[in-house]
Amino acid sequence: MNRVNPFNRDRRRSRQQTTTTPSSTSEADRAATLLNRSGRGDQTAFAELYDLLAPTVFGIVRRVLRDPSQAEEVSQEVFIELWAIAPRYDESKGSPRAWMATIAHRRAVDRVRSEQAHRDRDDRHANRNHERNVDHVSEEIITSLDHERVNNALARLTASQREAVTLAYYQGNTYRQVASLLDIPEGTAKTRIRDALIRLRDLLEVTQ
Repeated sequence: MNRVNPFNRDRRRSRQQTTTTPSSTSEADRAATLLNRSGRGDQTAFAELYDLLAPTVFGIVRRVLRDPSQAEEVSQEVFIELWAIAPRYDESKGSPRAWMATIAHRRAVDRVRSEQAHRDRDDRHANRNHERNVDHVSEEIITSLDHERVNNALARLTASQREAVTLAYYQGNTYRQVASLLDIPEGTAKTRIRDALIRLRDLLEVTQ
């Protein structure tokens, strides 16, 4: 079965619906409602929020990162972080779109810094320069912490949970597609994804 890239799909859909896009106010209200529901553990609301904001997140990250595959990976990490911190959202401090844009930009910049740190390290090795700059090493560690934290949290899920959430949020499959790929009932797929997201939230909050 062909897997759908949600970012490409949503960008096409947003272009097709230009004439019927709701007002920015109503869209912001909808996003705030979905984010608040997500903060209470509503996985269906989170899926709707993903569809609503994924094009914006990908666009922000893509402007910072030149590599499309890295941009998609970082965009998915943004949504995993959002799921973990959704309960902290405060409407008085800005719209969901602005809040997520800040998270997306920060993660993209962190990835650029991390990649640059790796390149600098390789260059030093190539030049047989064994001197380590303590400040530079510290920055490399700090900028890679978020990425490692997400990967460590994913590794602590059960195999079935990790497989389901990866298919849904890293590969852009719907519940029905996940169920078909895993040869399980759709209700079971929803339960695995929901349990995986709840577990990820708990793990990410513990490691902050």
